[in-house]
Amino acid sequence: GWLFWRVMACGRRSGDSKRQVILYILCICLCQSAAETLRYSLPEEMERESFVANIAKDLGVPLSQLAARKARVVSEGNKQLFRLDQSTGVLTAKESLDREEICPQRDTCTLVFKIFFENPLQLIRGEVEVRDINDNAPVFPEKDMVLKILETASPGSRFPLESAQDKDVGINGLQNYSLGPNPHFSLAIGTAKDGVKYLELVLERQLDREEQGELNLLLTATDGGSPPRSGTAQVRIVVLDANDNIPVFDREVYEVRLAENSPLEQLVVRVTASDPDEGSNGEVRYAFTQTPERSRQLFQLNPTTGEIRVVGNLDFEEAKSHKMVVKATDGAGLYAHCKVQVEVLDVNDNAPEIALTSLTASIPEDAPPRTVVALFSVRDRDSGDNGRTECSIDGDLPFSLTPTFDNYYELRTNAALDRERTAEYNITITATDWGKKRLSSRESIFVQISDVNDNPPEFTQEVYTMSVTENNSPMLRIGRMKATDADAGKNARVNYALVRQEGEEQPELSINAENGDVYILRPLDYEKVRAFEVTVRAADGGSPPLSAQAVLRVLVRDENDNAPVLLHPPPDSSAAGELVPRWAPSGYLVAKVVAVDADAGQNAWLSYELAKATEPGLFRVGLHSGEVRTARAVTERDAARQRLIVLVRDRGQPPRSATATLAVALVDGFSEAHLRVSEEAPAAEPDEPLTLYLIAALACVSALFLATAVAAVVAKVRRARRGETETLPTFPPTATESSAGSLPRSYVYDVCFAAGTVNSEFRFLRPLFPCFPAGLPPAPGAQRSSVCSQDAANLGGEGD
Repeated sequence: GWLFWRVMACGRRSGDSKRQVILYILCICLCQSAAETLRYSLPEEMERESFVANIAKDLGVPLSQLAARKARVVSEGNKQLFRLDQSTGVLTAKESLDREEICPQRDTCTLVFKIFFENPLQLIRGEVEVRDINDNAPVFPEKDMVLKILETASPGSRFPLESAQDKDVGINGLQNYSLGPNPHFSLAIGTAKDGVKYLELVLERQLDREEQGELNLLLTATDGGSPPRSGTAQVRIVVLDANDNIPVFDREVYEVRLAENSPLEQLVVRVTASDPDEGSNGEVRYAFTQTPERSRQLFQLNPTTGEIRVVGNLDFEEAKSHKMVVKATDGAGLYAHCKVQVEVLDVNDNAPEIALTSLTASIPEDAPPRTVVALFSVRDRDSGDNGRTECSIDGDLPFSLTPTFDNYYELRTNAALDRERTAEYNITITATDWGKKRLSSRESIFVQISDVNDNPPEFTQEVYTMSVTENNSPMLRIGRMKATDADAGKNARVNYALVRQEGEEQPELSINAENGDVYILRPLDYEKVRAFEVTVRAADGGSPPLSAQAVLRVLVRDENDNAPVLLHPPPDSSAAGELVPRWAPSGYLVAKVVAVDADAGQNAWLSYELAKATEPGLFRVGLHSGEVRTARAVTERDAARQRLIVLVRDRGQPPRSATATLAVALVDGFSEAHLRVSEEAPAAEPDEPLTLYLIAALACVSALFLATAVAAVVAKVRRARRGETETLPTFPPTATESSAGSLPRSYVYDVCFAAGTVNSEFRFLRPLFPCFPAGLPPAPGAQRSSVCSQDAANLGGEGD
């Protein structure tokens, strides 16, 4: 103890915490290895709370440390005989100690106890020897002993007497016998090989029944105490008439080995004595003599047959052997003696006993391996291999047992613990002995694992996708983000927050910190914001807190809040004029209505229909293409001026629409060269800047093509001068005058608006020239050559 405190003081003065820990561990190892047994002695029958020793002084431990380290005393066995006062360090006896009750039939009586310290763990063994005092006098099993002796017995004959019993031991035990004065007998005291004193009466002078038929002797037994104690018995000598034969045993000593679990009424041995006399002088009867009372309770002697049987429960742990003397007496009173020695064999009839000394009910999950959880002892009252024990833990658990000393074991952790995998352990310790028929006992230890914040929250998804319809109401709940934490208590309490990067705009949403509900703060416009992403952090309540992040993607669903917008003809211009020749057949392309819708999906799917016409049967409109074509061949009866109203409608709910007005002029002598427009889907989502870009691009491309056409004409003229006659077509003046607001008919423009994108694609085709044989203009109704048809097929696409 002095070494422990000196080492700790040095560690503190050094100021080095790591060095202090090393010195502390070294001190514990030195204390464990060099610990000696504390030995004390105490006389029996002392009063309750009698002083035994000053433990604090003997160990050199300050009194303040006894309570701080939770010092206590633990007695071996189930009964606690001592008490340790932590305030004074004094060890006292809890009650008066009776050596004869605690240690019967033992020469020395030693009580073992342990001084147990916590913080740090330390065990110190102690022994208290209970000294015997002379508090018991010798006692004879029979106060009146009767001896029948033949008058013919020769001097020197010996007659065994019942020995006295003294519960005290050593000098306080039985020491001497004395016999009252008489003329015939003396007393002989002997010691057997096992150290037990025996008593015999020695005949010194011939008896004469006629002179004195009965003698009374006083036998006194004295112990060696101070003052000595004594006990007496009356010995009555009956002098018998002559009988020339005495019983004779076939053996002087009967030795028997008997298992301790022998059943009742089991035959131990049968003693036999024979007497050759006749009549009653030859009838032998048997009885115990000089036999302890405990042996008489365990064994029964049949007085007629000499059979000795078991009548009590033998216990090897109580007595390993029993010695009895059997007396055989004939009818005339003559007798003989034999000894019966019963050796009790140990049987594995006691299971190990587990006594829990210390237990830590809860340990943190980050406790390092080799952490002490519990301390317990194992005791088996059997002997040899039957009393040798071993301990084990049931199941595959992260714990191990470490033997210390005196059958004490420490339950320690042997691996890292994880509360999220196993929050509590029910540890079953099995103690088994080494007997042939192995006995075992079990003790359950319940240990809880306390939580440590070692798990960050985990979102159920890495990316959450939620949707909201545009023009929503403010503070609309659109969904919930969920994160779980495998820890417990405040370590598992999750709070949600938006992660805002420096320089980013204020997000359009908020999140409930407690339950993860997501709300849209203000109305959204699909045409401005179609989707956005934010980062959400989930942090637990640990110290320090752990966190995780997930991405929240919000998709804005379109609502039909935009009507179709006309690109051609422009809605703010006067009615567009289109020229149609009188010879135009059925299916002739007159014009193409182009419209876009800023919405998406079916809200931007446009359909075209002819709402009103001067002659409804003359024209038709493509449902999806917006192309206005002749429904039949134009006739001379048709009016020269036609007015068409085309209705453009989307497929939203409710649908929105716009109208386009076309003015068509039916003319004579118009060239068959005309525009062919491909039937492709209209643009899905144009916006105002895109329309301006398209118009500007269209004007530039038109100018480019006009320049190309002029260059081509110049080239043709030059070739004509070389002898190649090739004439360009001419258009009627009326066609040129009436084509205000229309695109030049000499070129084909293929305009495609890709649905759902903001990019447009323009395809410009080479000009179409009519083919005339030998460069002459065709006659009205004449057919074009196959070369022209092939050119038209290559260049015109699907236009008529």
